[in-house]
Amino acid sequence: MIYIHDDEFNAISSYIKKNYGVNLTKKKPLIEGRLGNYISNLGFGNYMDYFEYAKNDQTNDEMTILINKLTTNHTYFFRENEHFEFYREQVLPWIKEGIKTKDLRVWSAGCSSGQEPYTLAMITMDYLGTNAASWEHTILASDISNKVLSIAKNGIYTRDELEEVPHSWVKQYFTAYDDHKFVVSERLKKSVAYRNFNLLSPFQFKKPFQCILCRNVMIYFDVPTKNEIVQKFYDALEPGGYFMVGHSESLSACKHEFKYIKPSIYQKA
Repeated sequence: MIYIHDDEFNAISSYIKKNYGVNLTKKKPLIEGRLGNYISNLGFGNYMDYFEYAKNDQTNDEMTILINKLTTNHTYFFRENEHFEFYREQVLPWIKEGIKTKDLRVWSAGCSSGQEPYTLAMITMDYLGTNAASWEHTILASDISNKVLSIAKNGIYTRDELEEVPHSWVKQYFTAYDDHKFVVSERLKKSVAYRNFNLLSPFQFKKPFQCILCRNVMIYFDVPTKNEIVQKFYDALEPGGYFMVGHSESLSACKHEFKYIKPSIYQKA
């Protein structure tokens, strides 16, 4: 494995912090562990040569690979289920009663490989029932990683990955792909719109959201970056809209205007 020098670490970590918001302070062993063998196999003898190669890749694919390797994309269906229960019992009734245009606007920010937005979509369609056809209920799902977005769009999951999904929903929203895998139905796929999006970019959405989930994403950001992003989420919500973070996260260290509802759930007053 190739070991990283301090000047290499400082250059790489500063660039990633500035452009992607990911804080790698004190993560030198992480970079070595996740990149050392990889860059060696590519034929590079040091980190700076590889880093310049990644920055100069016109397709941006190599920089995406770099970010993927330094962040953890771990998710599953109905992860931290209390959020999904709150979404069904509190958020959806509020939307249904208050939105006369029948235009549901929900954003899964940092959607990883698709389990979160597909879970939201299944709950939404089940809640709306026969009225679903009269609603615009497409879930926006974004991530900075094209790799996980590709997995999400393909919508192929193993039997084990669907363990937490109710059996009736597996039958309704998935079809057998082979003996061990299932693929998301076309109806469910069409209910999620995937986008590559960097949370440090300006939020330029035509309409405000009623609910935003950004769970287990901001753990990689330092406090000033969190403050900036949380403010942008606040501005992107309509009054009364809900914002959810991961169970291990909190906005207590951030400057924000959200009303606290319960652990990891907030509301725009």
